[in-house]
Amino acid sequence: MSVYDFQAALIDGTLIDLSAYRGKILLIVNLASKCSFSRQFAGLQKLYETWRDQGFEILGFPCNQFNGKEPGNNGEVRETCRREFGVTFPLFEKIDVRGEAAHPLFQYLTEQAPFQGFAPDSADGRWMSDFLQQKYPDIYAGNGVKWNFSKFLIGRDGQVLQRFEPTVQPEDIHPFLERLIG
Repeated sequence: MSVYDFQAALIDGTLIDLSAYRGKILLIVNLASKCSFSRQFAGLQKLYETWRDQGFEILGFPCNQFNGKEPGNNGEVRETCRREFGVTFPLFEKIDVRGEAAHPLFQYLTEQAPFQGFAPDSADGRWMSDFLQQKYPDIYAGNGVKWNFSKFLIGRDGQVLQRFEPTVQPEDIHPFLERLIG
């Protein structure tokens, strides 16, 4: 099994097989335009512009499960991401990424790349860990997606290579792409 075994609807409602991305390196990200982590849109867009001509794609999945930070409908989300953040990578319909209603793709991703914790050596990592353990212990528990801007790196064969938690900045993923693409 691989990510190529799943389907998802683009933000315009067009259902596609993820096998359409076969042979590409993917970064699958759950997004929210009203989240404090939305500052990562700029870094994601820069990664996309730097590597897309070498077979790299970012697949963005808006989600409203974490403090209601993506409240708009799909059209509003698309417009906000393009206008406010300059996003040109593919966006998909809003989905749930955790819990019983989680999209099967995200169920698969979290099974393949279990939660390993937040980086204890970074202020953001310590803050996120404390925040979730104190305010949302149910979210912190288990392997589910922890918050907006969780990122999953997928190899050209469709297999999950790495999971990056929301506190990992897009520029920190650049060295992984250099090794995979370069």
